[in-house]
Amino acid sequence: MVDVGAKPVTARTAEASGFVQMAESTVSAIRDRRTPKGDPLEAARLAGIMAAKRTGELIPLCHPLALTHADVQIRLEENGARITATASTSAQTGVEMEALTAVSVAALTLYDMLKAIDREMVIGDIRLERKSGGKSGEWKRKK
Repeated sequence: MVDVGAKPVTARTAEASGFVQMAESTVSAIRDRRTPKGDPLEAARLAGIMAAKRTGELIPLCHPLALTHADVQIRLEENGARITATASTSAQTGVEMEALTAVSVAALTLYDMLKAIDREMVIGDIRLERKSGGKSGEWKRKK
């Protein structure tokens, strides 16, 4: 792991996003609560938060961090689900990986919860949207 011992502790936040493309009929099944495994949105939201908290165990050489906040929001769109995750802490290193991991695991959970009705879903567009804190300060993805 990179030695961050000499870096100052600062408040850090990161936001990431991703998209699970799915058939319109799958989106309708979610809205109408007709999915075979239960509520895929709530299961994915919780899975993403749990994954953010365990990122240091999942990604080699990633520092384990005590998060002060983790949140996952999932918004249904006409052709899929937009996932947004935020993670925050006060530490010597950033929380970008925690936000990205939350989005990734939430997307995988949606796939698992919905694969019985839609095997053609596509997980994609997982990316960092913004971050703050540390030496580099504020950063926001260019649209």
